[in-house]
Amino acid sequence: MSQQIPDAAEEEAAAPRSDRIVGVDVARALAVFGMFTVHLGVGAIGVFGDGAADTLHEITRGRSSALFAFLAGVSLALMTGRTLPLRGQAVQRARARILVRALVLALLGGVLDTLGAPIAVILTYYGGFFLLALPLLRLRALALTATAAAVALLGPQVSFLVRSAMEEDPYRPTSIGGVADFLLTGYYPACTFMAFVIAGMAVGRLDLGSVRVRAGMAGTGAGLAALGYGGSWVLMNPLGGLDRLVAAQILWADGAAAAEADPALLASVRQWTIDQIGGLHGQVPADSAWWLLVASPHSGTTFEIAGAIGTSLLVLAACVAVADIAGPPLYPLAAAGAMALTVYTGHIMVIAGFGFSHEDTAPFRLEAFIVGALVLAALWRLLLGRGPLERALGRLTDRVSRLVPLEEGAGPGRAGPGHLRG
Repeated sequence: MSQQIPDAAEEEAAAPRSDRIVGVDVARALAVFGMFTVHLGVGAIGVFGDGAADTLHEITRGRSSALFAFLAGVSLALMTGRTLPLRGQAVQRARARILVRALVLALLGGVLDTLGAPIAVILTYYGGFFLLALPLLRLRALALTATAAAVALLGPQVSFLVRSAMEEDPYRPTSIGGVADFLLTGYYPACTFMAFVIAGMAVGRLDLGSVRVRAGMAGTGAGLAALGYGGSWVLMNPLGGLDRLVAAQILWADGAAAAEADPALLASVRQWTIDQIGGLHGQVPADSAWWLLVASPHSGTTFEIAGAIGTSLLVLAACVAVADIAGPPLYPLAAAGAMALTVYTGHIMVIAGFGFSHEDTAPFRLEAFIVGALVLAALWRLLLGRGPLERALGRLTDRVSRLVPLEEGAGPGRAGPGHLRG
């Protein structure tokens, strides 16, 4: 591990890889298109009936942004040595690149916020996640897995305790209003989403070309999804968590025990609680600890984190496997995923420019967005290469990283087995 590598390998380690893992790009495209689905709303889905459209919207809500953050972590690992973390000045160059990327994403997110689209823009949070990930770049898969588990287990509980002592303002005029939003009270709080990012970093440190690794990802993903979503369902329904939450709400609102409440009030509060569980926006209320048992989208609980990491693992394992079997037909999806920043930014600009809303009834609007993104991304990548925002960001980060000198012996200990060509 202490063996030095040749100069050419050092330069390659310090520079961004030109090859890509197609399955990761495909998964990233699915994450972006999932966010399209949420942002455009159920009424924009034309190919399915109402029931199926509602189901698709519910599946993508919360899980798409979690997958997006998870894949950010995978990308961070791929940028910093893949299976073997970079060391020495090579990792310093990588940190410089990531720092610039984080600042640009945060600024771009702020600009998109000013357009007035009815969307909780994730990019400013995304930039902050990159900053928080900087100290973790030299960790290997096992340490990253343990760190992600610690964040998943402790983050929601610490958030709940801190927020219970705060006076929260539920109104948010923008996607993010400050440090408190970023860490605890925003749409994508770091106390939840860093678990996704770090879990993705752990996966990016694995050999994604290994069938055994992919099978392990799929099995672990299924187990986590069952633990998160299934465990929450058992606790909330057969074991009475929902009843206790309803009782806590009645006691808080009316000062009476649930057994003494009017049946009409009890039914009304129960339905209100169910609606609240299904309509959370980043974290659960801090008025009762029973909220921590839910696993609905954007609830920010340990159960939701486990379930969303599980589905992210399943999606990535499937995408990597399918891309190996049917690579060429997936070119449009892979192109959109390789240009995810441009595609994501573009769809917000279009929504803002035309005044679209998730409450609109406009069948096939979602399909038009997806087909348009696939066609434009495929043509752009085929004719011009990297996406416009990706190219500009890449050039900027390259220039900054060259300010960090690369000393002899910098780079990974040896080439890792996860080097795949897209």
